[in-house]
Amino acid sequence: MTYPDTYYKRTLTDEKVRPSLAGTVECDTVIVGGGLAGLTAALQLARAGIAVTVLEAESVGFGASGRNGGFVSPGFATGSDAIARMAGPEAAKKLHRLSIEGVDFVRDTIRDLDIADAAPQPGLMSLMRYDDGGSLKAHAAKMADTYGYELEYWDRDRIRSVLKSERYFHGLRDGRAFHMHPLNYLRAVAAEVERLGGRIFENSPALHSALDGPEKIIRTDAGQVKALRAVFTMGGYTGPLVGRLKRSFLPIATYVMVSEEAPDLIREAIRTTDAIGDNRRAGDYYRVVDGGKRLLWGGRITTRAASPAALVHELRREMIGTYPQLASLKTGLAWSGLMAYARHLMPQIGEMQPGVWYCTAFGGHGLNTTAIGGKLVAEAILGQSDRYRLFKPFGLVWAGGPVGLAAAQLTYWKLQAQDWWRERNA
Repeated sequence: MTYPDTYYKRTLTDEKVRPSLAGTVECDTVIVGGGLAGLTAALQLARAGIAVTVLEAESVGFGASGRNGGFVSPGFATGSDAIARMAGPEAAKKLHRLSIEGVDFVRDTIRDLDIADAAPQPGLMSLMRYDDGGSLKAHAAKMADTYGYELEYWDRDRIRSVLKSERYFHGLRDGRAFHMHPLNYLRAVAAEVERLGGRIFENSPALHSALDGPEKIIRTDAGQVKALRAVFTMGGYTGPLVGRLKRSFLPIATYVMVSEEAPDLIREAIRTTDAIGDNRRAGDYYRVVDGGKRLLWGGRITTRAASPAALVHELRREMIGTYPQLASLKTGLAWSGLMAYARHLMPQIGEMQPGVWYCTAFGGHGLNTTAIGGKLVAEAILGQSDRYRLFKPFGLVWAGGPVGLAAAQLTYWKLQAQDWWRERNA
């Protein structure tokens, strides 16, 4: 990943550096991965009095968990119809309710831990770049009837009253969804895990594992953790520690940039504090940050991370194509990161073998689903529920390796072409 050091150093409120693992640590549960899924599971276990140890190869919130768009809204990377085909209609409804619960869980955690530095801001607009308002109205009606979840329809004139762009025709505003500073959120959750007695070791990549016996052993270059249970919550940066897990998803690169400080210029184009996303596959997503002084803009996916110069060019082309009046807005910094995508585009959550859990593949719609995934694993370990079984239809299927990456890129290009054709004929 190319790191946005200036932006995150300036806005990060917890700069604690945690020690690397040295020697032997014994605990009830060891979690490999200090991102949102791992820290959420650790938090719930620590709240229940379970001795938990987290191993993080880099630092808490490294990669896509802490450096993403910050959107927290219901749903998954794949659509409800596809989920219903794979899991059945009733299971699909339960899964969507879980995604709503994930939004509420993150919001409640911010409130309960008083994470003011997460700076949660309500409101997310999902916009359509071609003329088909009927489908959005039907979707809003379905969400209200099925889940009691209200989405507000916006027509073209209302959208263009706050977004000065010709690209958008229709939209749905979700007032329960919100956006936030994800890295500050994660750092606060990590601090709470430690306050409750959990241990977190940074710069401690897990190199070897012994999982078949009643005692699970995870080794680093300078130490080892012995535990009754092991939970693997790595994402796009997963190494060969557990081969079956690594083979089950694809590392997909995504891109984000942050503008220079230019509040007056930004306000000429964007006059809302809502987060914005469009209806294309891997489309644009953006929001104003730093109190409206800067614009964070993300989008596009590739199977191989591009250079910073290339990604800035692509993202700026999207931004200026949407808002020509921002042509003079300079890019302050840009970065890329790897997300994990399973072939079925759903999270992978379950028990691989007795005492060995996995919780990964949250690419495409991560913050709410990642949080609820970690919570479900903790519930299962604590014997509180077996709700994780809802994800059984979306198991550790082989993602195809290099062939799978090539197929994913071709599929993305196909979807881009379909988007272009629909917009061209709008």
